[in-house]
Amino acid sequence: MKSEERLIEQLRQYSDSDYYPFHMPGHKRNRNMGEEYKVPFDIDITEIHGFDNLHHPEGILKKSMEWAASVYGADKTYYLVNGSSCGILAAICGTTHCGGNILMSRNCHKSAYNGVFLNHLNVRYVYPQVMEELGIQGGVLPEDVDRILSHNPDVEAVLIVSPTYDGVVSDIEKIADIVHQYGKPLIVDEAHGAHFSFGEDFPRSAIELGADIVIQSIHKTLPCFTQTAVLHLKSGYINQEEIERYLRVFQTSSPSYVFMAAIENCIFHMNREGRKELEQFYESLSRMRDRLKKMKHLELVDKDRIGASGVFDLDISKIVISVTDTLLTGAELDKILRNQYHLELEMCCADHVVAITSLGDREEGLIRLTEALLEIDSSLSHKVEDEELESDLEWSRKVTTRPEVEMTIFEGVMAEKESVEIGKSVGQIAGEFVFIYPPGIPVIAPGEMLLPSLVHTIQQYQEMGLAVQGLKDRTGKTIQVVKRNRE
Repeated sequence: MKSEERLIEQLRQYSDSDYYPFHMPGHKRNRNMGEEYKVPFDIDITEIHGFDNLHHPEGILKKSMEWAASVYGADKTYYLVNGSSCGILAAICGTTHCGGNILMSRNCHKSAYNGVFLNHLNVRYVYPQVMEELGIQGGVLPEDVDRILSHNPDVEAVLIVSPTYDGVVSDIEKIADIVHQYGKPLIVDEAHGAHFSFGEDFPRSAIELGADIVIQSIHKTLPCFTQTAVLHLKSGYINQEEIERYLRVFQTSSPSYVFMAAIENCIFHMNREGRKELEQFYESLSRMRDRLKKMKHLELVDKDRIGASGVFDLDISKIVISVTDTLLTGAELDKILRNQYHLELEMCCADHVVAITSLGDREEGLIRLTEALLEIDSSLSHKVEDEELESDLEWSRKVTTRPEVEMTIFEGVMAEKESVEIGKSVGQIAGEFVFIYPPGIPVIAPGEMLLPSLVHTIQQYQEMGLAVQGLKDRTGKTIQVVKRNRE
């Protein structure tokens, strides 16, 4: 390998370029964040005398995590060095029995589905509402959770995503009250809401609203390293020892002291200077959004959506731009922003793009994105609808998110499988996941029927150039399905 081909050299070259990050991690490669974020090799150690053990904390780490819990108002807080994914896996396995039942929102991250697979669970899904005209998922209605629990007393735990990748917040307080009425624990994947606890202008954190387990990705919206996260716990409806047992299973046995020190340092900073910084950040976002509201063709998803489609609140740090009133797809807008303006967004879907902002952002970066979107918008014309034709985007908005479940995810993964062309897979049972990453929400999960609308959507996503992943066939031409009994 040539020196210039090494990963470290490629990273350095990219860092020195003018590409601006509207994606995680939350420090945004901001070299002015302070020396405390430039952690060198000289503090990278292992479990030596006096520095405790994350899997059996009795000293400095125990004290550190107890302090963190006091900051968040949790009964226990655990540092996660394997990202939110390991926290979600531990939460699922620590609140359900093998072969048991869980209720979870269909828009969960793929790590939740991996937890379902590992514990051989049966899943009852609650579906988020949809902003039909935008093709964007809304929030989960408390009454839907109530209805499903009333008909499924065997459910052991409930898992909800809030906020979503698009910043949509559900009514967690009411959902928690309902779940507790049935004597069940509520797990909230708050991976994208790590900043909520430190800013009064942002939505309230689920840990303040009655959730029993809350998982947050520190690295997504706060100034910390990729892979750093925390799990907060409230006692009463969960078995703390089970959660800790599974954290020992899913976390590395060699936890990084650099990561743990960074988590502590990030929380320390956010609990002091960070609160004021979030106020200033909110003011910058408000100015930015005021300008973006002037777009005539592209549409900014804003707080006027609150109160409809299950949207209880909205995190305005997620800049969600809909393309539904234009001839562009989300993938095309994403490509224009990258190639022409050197702005790298977090995610693109068929109908919209998402830019993640954080207090690590610089004012010039926010201005660059604003002016780029306004310039692109000025070059667009209004889409004229042809009632005789149904566009691929319109089809994708109508695609059912309620696939027919024929077997458990575990059974679907473990069954004997065969490969078939995606276009010829209608009516068969999926043997693998298909999802767009990010955000990693399955279009289809193992054990589910491949309906015509789902197959069509997979093919259209591929044609749009979206990051369709999960398929064993890297060419994307075939899909693994459960082998039929030919007898």
